[in-house]
Amino acid sequence: MKNSLAILFLLFGFQSFSQGVFNNTTNSAIQKVIEDYPNKFDNIKGDQIAVKNEAIDYRSKIEIPGASHNIITHLTVANNSLYSWKSQLFESSSFESARDKFKEAFNNIKNTIVKIEGMPAFILNGKFEQPSESKKTTTVHFQLLPANADMQKLKVTLSMVQSANEWKLILAVSEQDLGSELAAY
Repeated sequence: MKNSLAILFLLFGFQSFSQGVFNNTTNSAIQKVIEDYPNKFDNIKGDQIAVKNEAIDYRSKIEIPGASHNIITHLTVANNSLYSWKSQLFESSSFESARDKFKEAFNNIKNTIVKIEGMPAFILNGKFEQPSESKKTTTVHFQLLPANADMQKLKVTLSMVQSANEWKLILAVSEQDLGSELAAY
């Protein structure tokens, strides 16, 4: 009888663990955004909200609750179309508050399992970098493991950026070769 109860407990425990892969809204949003990356975010692109030089910004249909901005940017540089999804997760004048939220966001994102139909499951893996008040930007780069040819250009970053007297946390999913072109937008 005890063995039967133990087996049932293990089965239900494993079942609830497998169902709880996305235990927070940040992971769920990342899952949906990455799923649509091969489609250039077309399925999650909302209304156009701004045009700046070579960039067009759209509202994102995928939003992280509490985030102030959730935007998809289509950037055209040298006849190349590049796409990104960005979410401003947090903003504060307090470095300590932003630092704590940065660590919390990192912990929510690391080891997220991403499943895309027709592909093997991926794990988001990144190394934490401790923010410093003397640095204006701290960025953690997450990789999809194992990487495959279709997803090699995908880049997931979590950044803590000082802008004027505010500290902002920004989560971005983009193409690797966007680089500094997107930073201006």
